[in-house]
Parts: sequence; structure tokens; C-alpha cells
Amino acid sequence: MTKIYLDTNIYNRPFDDQAQVRIKLETIAIFSVLQRIKNGEYSLLWSFIIDYENSLNPYDDVRQEIAMASSLANETVVPDEFIAVKAKEFEAIGIKPRDAVHLACALKGGAEYFLTCDDKLIKKASALKIGIKIISPLRFIEDWEVN
Repeated sequence: MTKIYLDTNIYNRPFDDQAQVRIKLETIAIFSVLQRIKNGEYSLLWSFIIDYENSLNPYDDVRQEIAMASSLANETVVPDEFIAVKAKEFEAIGIKPRDAVHLACALKGGAEYFLTCDDKLIKKASALKIGIKIISPLRFIEDWEVN
């Protein structure tokens, strides 16, 4: 089964201002991906860094909604030396520290896809050639509908 890692901004996107067309389309795509995970079509990979970033969310209702999404995960990545080393390697090429940890978790967990709404991260991380397709939720939906 295809394993997917969603970074924290994916879980937060539905709570952003939906007046912007891109945000609205990304939200629709995210809900579609989550529904397919619920249907058992994809396997969701969760991580400790998602829990950590979510704990920093100042909005109780949003924090609780995101925490509930963890129940959809088939696996949770916990911190270890591999993640620390890989994250440092990713940081060395200009990826932000938390993003680097997300990527290292996705790699450790064997994700085939890493979904994010961060265009800069997609550009930088795609150059890594780590065997994970790093794309936006909209691109993921486009790819999956073609296949």
C-alpha cells in the first residue's frame, strides 16, 4: 500500500483563510487524500515532529482536530539517531530545521510521497533525490487521477 507523509502545514491548511483560491483548492485536495486514507487506499505515516509542532498551535480547537488525525496513521516515527543525522544533512543544503526533521521522518518511515503546501520546501527537497516524491496536495491529486 502506498505510504504517505503529510507535513504539519497540510493539517493546518483547512483552518487557513479559505477566501484564497489556492488555499481552498489545497483544502479540497487534502480532504480527498484524508478520505482515501480512511478508505484504506493509502497508508498514513505520522511522526513525533507533527505532534511537537501541533503542541505549539495557539488554537485549542485546531490543535485537537489535528491531534485526532493521528488516529488515521498506520505508523508513527519516533526520534532516533538516523533522523538526527539525516535532518542535519538536509539542513546543510538549506532546508529549515523542522522541515528537515519532517523529511528525515518520512525517509525513516518509508514514505513514497511527502505532501506539503510549502513551495520552497518542494523545490529544495526535490533536489535531494531521496526516493520520496515531494509534492503539493494538488499535484498529488492530479498524479493519482492520471494513474
